[in-house]
Amino acid sequence: MKVVTSEQMRRIDRRTIEQIGIPGIVLMENAGRAVADLVCEMKGSSDGSVFLFCGKGNNGGDGFVAARHLHQRGYDVQIYLLARREDLRGDARTNADIAFSIGLPIFEIPTRDRILSLDWRWERVSVVVDAILGTGAKGAPEEPAATCIELINSSGRPVVSVDIPSGLDPDTGRVEGSCIRAKATVTFAFPKIGLLLYPGAENVGDLRVADISIPEAAWRDMDDLKVELVEERMVGDLIPIRKPDMHKGEAGRVLVIAGSRGLTGAAAMCSLAAARSGAGLVTLLIPESLNPILEVKLTEPMTFPLPETDSGTLSLKGLDTILELCDGADVVAIGPGLSRNPETSELIRRVLRESGKPMVVDADGLNALEGDPSPIISREGPTVITPHPGEMGRICGIPTRDIQMDRIGVATGFASKWGVVIVLKGARTITADPSGRAFINPTGNPGMASGGMGDILTGLIAGLIGQGLKPLEAAVLGTYIHGFAGDMAAKEIGDRGILATDLLDRIPRSFQILLGRRWG
Repeated sequence: MKVVTSEQMRRIDRRTIEQIGIPGIVLMENAGRAVADLVCEMKGSSDGSVFLFCGKGNNGGDGFVAARHLHQRGYDVQIYLLARREDLRGDARTNADIAFSIGLPIFEIPTRDRILSLDWRWERVSVVVDAILGTGAKGAPEEPAATCIELINSSGRPVVSVDIPSGLDPDTGRVEGSCIRAKATVTFAFPKIGLLLYPGAENVGDLRVADISIPEAAWRDMDDLKVELVEERMVGDLIPIRKPDMHKGEAGRVLVIAGSRGLTGAAAMCSLAAARSGAGLVTLLIPESLNPILEVKLTEPMTFPLPETDSGTLSLKGLDTILELCDGADVVAIGPGLSRNPETSELIRRVLRESGKPMVVDADGLNALEGDPSPIISREGPTVITPHPGEMGRICGIPTRDIQMDRIGVATGFASKWGVVIVLKGARTITADPSGRAFINPTGNPGMASGGMGDILTGLIAGLIGQGLKPLEAAVLGTYIHGFAGDMAAKEIGDRGILATDLLDRIPRSFQILLGRRWG
C-alpha cells in the first residue's frame, strides 16, 4: 500500500478534482461518511452524545459531514467550531451551513478563553471526533487548538481522529506540542507517513484507511510515490516456492562469519536463523578456540575454525581461506559477535572489499565501517546492511536523535548514496534501496526489545538471498517474517521476556501461515 506525504496527498486531491472532475465536496462527503461509520462501529448504540470538534479547514468540513450523518442515524451530536462560521470558506463553509440549516447545534469556540469558560459535561459523552487540524498543519498547534486538544485528552473519552490526530506531523510522526491521543484514526485514500512512524504512531490508535473514491488515474503516474506499507499480500508473493525434487544444494549455501570469545550466541543465532529461513546449507566461520563450543551448540549448521587473535577473535591470517569459502557460497552474513578488535575490523573491511558475493552486514560488521563506509560503497556484489539507529549514526556521522527524527529520509538518502539496501531497525523498521524506494514494516512488538533479535534478522535475510530472492525482496520479506514470528511469540507466551531464540521455531510457522493466506 502506498504511503504519502501531505504534499503528495494535496496533489492527488487536486488531480482528482481538476483533472478527473470529481468535485471536492464529493470527496468531503465520502470522507465524512467514513468517519461516521467508524464512530457508529465504536459506539454501538445511540446512547450518549457525540462531540465533534471542527477546525476551519477541510478537516473541519469532514467533521460537519460526519455530524450530519450521525444525526441522520439517530445520534445526539454537538459541534464545537474553533472559529466563527463566517470565517469558513469553500466546501467546509457549505457543509457548516447545511449542518446549521438542519438544526444541528454548533457552538463557536474561537478563543482559548471561550473554551475555558464553558462547563464541559463529559460524563454524557460517548465518543469525541477530532476534526481540528488536518495534514496541512505543521509544528506545535497554536491557540485555541492547543487548549482544545489538551481538554479532549483530559476528558478520558474515546477519540476518533479525522485523517490524522491533531498536532501530529503528517510527514515525520513528530509531536512538537499538544497532540490528540486517539483511540482510532480514519485516514483517507492512503496512510500518511506520520501515522505509521513513532513517536506519533502511538497517538493514532486503530488506523483505518477509507476509500473516498479517488481513482488510480489520479496518482498512478506520480513517480515520487516511493514509500509503501508492507502488507501480507506483498510478502506472501515473495516467499520462494520449492520444487518437489529440490535438494539442499539448490536451497542456498549461506556462509556466516560471526562470533568471538563471549559472543558465541550471536554466531549461533544467526546461523540457526539462516537455516530456519529454508537455506539448504549453512556454514559458520569462527575463531578456532570456539569450535568445540559451537559444535555442541549447533547441529545442522556446519562450523569451520579459523586462525584467531590473542583475544579470541578472527585474525587476518584467515583472510585467504575466508575469501575462498566466500567463492563457494551464494550469500555471506558477516558481523554478529565479531567484536571491535582492530585486526578483526580490518579483516571485515578486507572481506567486504575483496569478495563480490552478496552480503548481509550487521553488528560488528557495521562497527568496522565507523566513519568510513567506503568498503561497502566500493563493493562489486550487492549489499544489505541492517543497522540500528546507533550503528547508522556511527557509520554516517549523524547523531542518533537526528536519525530517529527522519528515519525514512536518512535510510533512502544513504541507500542511494552508498548503493546498498538499508534495513534501519527499530519500531516500524524501514527498508530502503538505492532507487529511493522505502518500505515501512508493520510487524513486531515491544517484547522484541531484547538481545539477539538483530542476529536472527541477519541470518533470516541472508538465508532468503541464498534461496534466490533479490536483496531488497529478502530484506522486506525477512523483516516482515521476523516481526511476524515475534508477534506470534507475544501472543503465545506474552510480550515480556521474549528471547531471540523464541523466534526460531516460529519462523517456519510464519512462512506456513503467510503461504496459506497467499493461496487462501
